[in-house]
Amino acid sequence: MSLDPSYLVYERRRRGMDHDLYPWSNLFARKPLAWDGGAKVAVPIVVSLEWFPIQPSDTPFRAPGHMQTAYPDYRHYTAREYGTRVGFYRLLDAFAAVDARVTVAVNAAIAERYPSIVRDIVAAGHEIAAHSTDMNGTIASGMDEADERDLIARALDTLEAATGSRPRGWLSIARSQSWSTPGLLADAGLDYMLDWVNDELPYWMTTSAGPVLNVPLNHELSDRQIVTVQQQSADSYRQQVEDACAWLVDEATRFGARMLPLHLTPYIMGLPYRIGALEDLLRTLREKPEVTFLTAGEIARQTAAQLPRP
Repeated sequence: MSLDPSYLVYERRRRGMDHDLYPWSNLFARKPLAWDGGAKVAVPIVVSLEWFPIQPSDTPFRAPGHMQTAYPDYRHYTAREYGTRVGFYRLLDAFAAVDARVTVAVNAAIAERYPSIVRDIVAAGHEIAAHSTDMNGTIASGMDEADERDLIARALDTLEAATGSRPRGWLSIARSQSWSTPGLLADAGLDYMLDWVNDELPYWMTTSAGPVLNVPLNHELSDRQIVTVQQQSADSYRQQVEDACAWLVDEATRFGARMLPLHLTPYIMGLPYRIGALEDLLRTLREKPEVTFLTAGEIARQTAAQLPRP
């Protein structure tokens, strides 16, 4: 059976990158960046704090980590809830032990269902970024723009009501966007997003609503990818991050500051047989004079002060 010819027709297919959001750029030929205090490598830790409805929506797609078996899928539902009941608090303790402020990407439903968690995040001095409404709040091409605008607004409004402060950053579920997302995020007044993974330093995107900074959140070094998808151990995860850090420190001595994002999931890394490896990793990074922990918002602010706005 042959494909329908329309299958190979892309809405914006053309020479280049199929968009006008930013020009292609060689990381090694750019003007060097510098982090406050002179550190060579900044480590932004981003924790995805998510609520999975027990009935998944597959429109436009099912979010990674969602329910898998016949309703009611209590096995996966309670495993995810372990992250909010237990795993996240182990992560908070690990961050406090090394005096690291992190960015917590929060589903708005967390603020509604578990307001004490949000209060604990704020009390510990961490940053909150918006992470949609819940894990049915996915975005992809074909989504009505008005619906996407409403989803972004509801997430921001809910988190602002819970914390007293409107989030300045955004992480889409599965880092998935539509053609409209960057412009809608800029129009919503957000400073940065964490969705595009094609770099190791932030860069500006130009939209019809104004510029928005992308702070790339590495996918290959996420705990979900290494531990869950690739089925590697927490010790292997720790070693790979340390190897990446050593490489980036060396690179930074020649080309300017670098960034090493750590993307963590409470129900994955917060388990008792993995949290020790994470604690060891954080202590190792803290002991390196070339390394500093910064929130994604701090990364964005320091970058914006050095890169001219488009």
